[in-house]
Amino acid sequence: MKITFVAARTLLGLIFTVFGLNGFLQFLPLQAPPEALALQFVTALAASHYMVVVFALELGTGVLLLANRFVPLALTLLAPVIVNIVLFHLLMAPAGLPVAIVVTILWMLTAYSVRPAFQALFHTSVHA
Repeated sequence: MKITFVAARTLLGLIFTVFGLNGFLQFLPLQAPPEALALQFVTALAASHYMVVVFALELGTGVLLLANRFVPLALTLLAPVIVNIVLFHLLMAPAGLPVAIVVTILWMLTAYSVRPAFQALFHTSVHA
């Protein structure tokens, strides 16, 4: 099982490192989404420079995952990015949904491997 967790973390790190770098260096051609609403959304994100922050988060967390350093922090920072990726593909560009689901599964496997770091989030506290 440990091999599965290492493979999931490494793949997740590679995916986000490559696509984070691509956001800055554009070595992979980006195709405009064919759906009009998705194109408007992507255009607005690019024009507002919102994607610069997203690409920086992807790159930074990808490197942390590859280096196996601060993995819980990297996963915490990646969670909202992945939620947005899944929602974008679910609601606006369904062609990319399978890849988004694979990334989500890789994230869940990696999070499971460091679950003790997240256990405190799931404890209820009762204060009088």
